Amino acid sequence: MRNFKSHVVFSKAQRHGIFLLLILIVVCQCVYFLIVPITRGISTEDIQVNKEELAKFTKEIDSLKLVELEARKPKTYPFNPNYITDYKGATLGMTNEEIDRLLAFRKQNKWINSTKQFQEVTKVSDSLLNTISPYFKFPEWVTNTNTKTNSNYSYTNKPKTFAQKQDLNIATAQQLQKVNGIGEYYAERIIKLRNKFKGGFIADVQLQDVYGLTPEVIEKITNDFTVKTPRFIQKININIATVDELVTIQHIDYDLAHDIIEQRQLRSGFKSLGELTKVKDFPVNKIEIIELYLSLD
Repeated sequence: MRNFKSHVVFSKAQRHGIFLLLILIVVCQCVYFLIVPITRGISTEDIQVNKEELAKFTKEIDSLKLVELEARKPKTYPFNPNYITDYKGATLGMTNEEIDRLLAFRKQNKWINSTKQFQEVTKVSDSLLNTISPYFKFPEWVTNTNTKTNSNYSYTNKPKTFAQKQDLNIATAQQLQKVNGIGEYYAERIIKLRNKFKGGFIADVQLQDVYGLTPEVIEKITNDFTVKTPRFIQKININIATVDELVTIQHIDYDLAHDIIEQRQLRSGFKSLGELTKVKDFPVNKIEIIELYLSLD
């Protein structure tokens, strides 16, 4: 009992502290019971809303959303319809049959020189033609209405044949600079990229990897130059390729390689190389370059 009593005896300072604590608790309780009823009595009806300003603000937010959505839409730039690829045609809305007709026409070393001729060759619908034809950009010798019509003049302005073009894999910086739009800077960048590969380029499409070259300038280059001596590569079968094999290809890293194999398993194998564009984070704008290294068998 003596020990118990010693535990409940407080000093004078402790008793003062307990007393102050009790007072603080009582004060807090009083404040709570006074303030809460007041705040509960305030309703949303008491809040004044400037409906005109709110409507104006909402309209501004909606307009900003529309601007953002418009900015996210893929942009179409002027292009020469003679160089439409499988991927480009698909993005424009052309069917496989329409693309095949165009490619078959071009394989005959023939050129499309008007919107009307494009429709005659591809058989595209009027609605699709009206949508994409404003972006057609033909060479100046085609569009220049002041061009002479005699046969000699027309012949000299025809696109160069494969035999007439210079080999892009052995072209010098001085030769490249003769192309309109290619100065010393871009000529050196083209040669630097070419020399990065032992044996040079595989195809003209690799010019897309030269930073800063626009499609229009690339078209001007390929009017005078083409890869005549492509370097030899052993194509990789996309349906049995390992991760380590895939990462040896330009623009494919380990994450993308794993995603490709995962998609391949889900599809029980790829039926066409174009299906690669369905793989998560696949660089769609580089599909033509990646296809150079791949096969389906």
